[in-house]
Amino acid sequence: MRLVVVGAAGRMGQALVRAITAMEGSVLAAAIEREGSPALGKDAGELAGLGPLGVRITDDPLTAFAAAEGVLDFTAPKASLHFAELAAQARIVHVIGTTGWTDEDLPKLEAAARHARLVKSGNMSLGVNLLAALVKKAAAALGPDYDLEIVEMHHRHKVDAPSGTALLLGEAAAEGRGIGLAEHSVRVRDGHTGPREAGTIGFATLRGGSVVGDHTIILAGEGERVELTHKAEDRQIFARGAVRAALWARDRKPGLYSMADVLGLND
Repeated sequence: MRLVVVGAAGRMGQALVRAITAMEGSVLAAAIEREGSPALGKDAGELAGLGPLGVRITDDPLTAFAAAEGVLDFTAPKASLHFAELAAQARIVHVIGTTGWTDEDLPKLEAAARHARLVKSGNMSLGVNLLAALVKKAAAALGPDYDLEIVEMHHRHKVDAPSGTALLLGEAAAEGRGIGLAEHSVRVRDGHTGPREAGTIGFATLRGGSVVGDHTIILAGEGERVELTHKAEDRQIFARGAVRAALWARDRKPGLYSMADVLGLND
């Protein structure tokens, strides 16, 4: 499968180049960076530490998409929306690991998904998406008598909070309880907050060092506590998941899919 990496000079972009090269059934067709990037003209393989691959980084996504079967995208919401439009025009697969979305962005992605096969997830790790399925079941089984808190930590350079993964896990918990996350989440606690409101889902955000991504879901009841944890130690887990998602989506009908679909957790 001929795949394009956008944001190819970034940490995730380089991880995606390595994953495509390592996984059977995929080949790097093009590598894209923003206009004016110092990486333009460089060999994507050399930049990713693989040696030359013969794929030079360009700032021309339209041409690249037209000659490819899929694009892997861990950039930013504004850029991802533009790439979604191009993927829809080319009618190819668009795997989106971008986080930091707003409620206004989703209809635009849904519009693109009428022609492209979009796989969007706050986390492309296979383990995290399995964890989300477990969180949904645990939240449903234990019910609102168990206070639910989500604690996440990432490296100092991460710009959005809570993380896309924390929100993915929060959505899973809310779905398990049959409630809406937006109406029941608590993102910040400061000062004299009073007692914890029953039935809410709390988020705590930590930032520091080079932490790739730690997430813990705590279900605290009277006299006992259940904790479900995932710790990411290498960005390659996200890259491998993204390539697997692209290969899965290759023969699907146009639509907006998730990693739960890729793993068969919605079957």
